[in-house]
Amino acid sequence: MTLFLHDARLIDPEALTETRGNVVIDNGIIAAIGQMQAPADAEVIECGGKCLAPGIVDWGVKIGEPGERHKESFRSVAQAAAAGGVTTVIARPDTAPAIDTPETLEFVTRRAAQAPVRILHMAALTKGREGREMTEIGFLRDAGAVAFTDCDHVTTSTKVLTRAMTYARALGALIVSHPQEPGLSAGASVTSGKFATLRGLPGVSPMAERMGLERDLALVEMTGVAYHADQITTAHSLPALTRAKAAGLNVTAGISIHHLTLNEFDVGDYRTFFKFTPPLRSEADRLAMVAAVAEGTIDVICSLHTPADEESKRLPFEEADAGAVGLETLLPAAMRLYHAEQIGLPELFRALSLNPAKRLGLPQGRLAEGAPADLVLFDPEAPFVLDRWTLQSKSKNTPFDGARMQGRVLATFVAGQKVYNYDT
Repeated sequence: MTLFLHDARLIDPEALTETRGNVVIDNGIIAAIGQMQAPADAEVIECGGKCLAPGIVDWGVKIGEPGERHKESFRSVAQAAAAGGVTTVIARPDTAPAIDTPETLEFVTRRAAQAPVRILHMAALTKGREGREMTEIGFLRDAGAVAFTDCDHVTTSTKVLTRAMTYARALGALIVSHPQEPGLSAGASVTSGKFATLRGLPGVSPMAERMGLERDLALVEMTGVAYHADQITTAHSLPALTRAKAAGLNVTAGISIHHLTLNEFDVGDYRTFFKFTPPLRSEADRLAMVAAVAEGTIDVICSLHTPADEESKRLPFEEADAGAVGLETLLPAAMRLYHAEQIGLPELFRALSLNPAKRLGLPQGRLAEGAPADLVLFDPEAPFVLDRWTLQSKSKNTPFDGARMQGRVLATFVAGQKVYNYDT
């Protein structure tokens, strides 16, 4: 089927431009972009000058299958992704059991194939994510793993990590790491400082992130592996990241939208929906991260979608689970940066779509002829008040409940098929 998207504000993250034009989609591929007329047999969709951008590639989404289906299923995560303009989900392996064998990976791959959005999986770097013995990286890569990570379980054995990196380098596999010094960060709930002291909460120094990153980068230099830091959240870490890139190391970095739009004071009176790993940082750190994304030092913005049930969150702050759902709030939260004139729309979608797709070797993330027609149509100005009970995710743990937001997804397309339509 041929689609003709008429009169759209085209957001191109490759050229970093915004133009007004039309898009022709044929057989799931972008066939033409410009001021052309609609083909005779095309279905015409009026965009009314709203923004059309590559669909979001959300890197680091937790899905509850297997083991925690009550928190999030493949069906609910796909519905949430489509409603949020996310066309490709990169799922984490921190399931129960962990995705650390080809058999487990094949199970989740079969389940994901039924979803209306694209769902790809990372696999665990070590067995059980325990940091003692590396997984069968070659077999897992052949089974479809797009990267390897133990998520927030930091591998403390430098020897094990070095062996895994060396093996991954030989196979051309990507290692995703969570930079943190585990001894300093153990048991911490917030970032150390005056706020943590006043609230009586155990804190972790921002230097713990830098120490973990410095170790990882030294091993990357030694092994030559392709490396992605999943969460860079402090200004202390930026000089090391900048040096590594300047030295030509195969290194990229990401950050969650929560760390770009919230700070440590949002925790307030022990609000557990604002508990994250790593914890929210100072306002100075947040502004430094926003600047790093705008400049391209930090490559990827993700939701770090982490569903948790009510029982896991309605606990004392130190005992509550960390994390929040974010598939549906990623775009409107990112619009806060746009409306504050801190990051332009092309730069935002460079980090939301283009860069994660390029890093993972995917053809998505581009608004160009010949690219897959994975697209999001959205209104960056549309105001609304978020009600967490309207979210498609099974879990409702969002820090934006009751928040005034701008930016609404109007339609989501995957391979030219409309998988979501906002019904006013």
